[in-house]
Amino acid sequence: MKWTDTREIAIALEETHPERDPRFLNFLDLRTWVESLPEFADDPARCGEKVLEAIQVAWIEERE
Repeated sequence: MKWTDTREIAIALEETHPERDPRFLNFLDLRTWVESLPEFADDPARCGEKVLEAIQVAWIEERE
């Protein structure tokens, strides 16, 4: 899984952190959670605020 796989990341985050509300996330936590997903394998330097925002939006949509 890469940073650009926002939908897949959102699904994995929903499965691993169902107690968290994606509308109220700290981007530092979000980044750490993504990087700790077993399927995730991408360069941390390729992540920025826009990528994290896209993951957050995908997670919110997945929750709805």
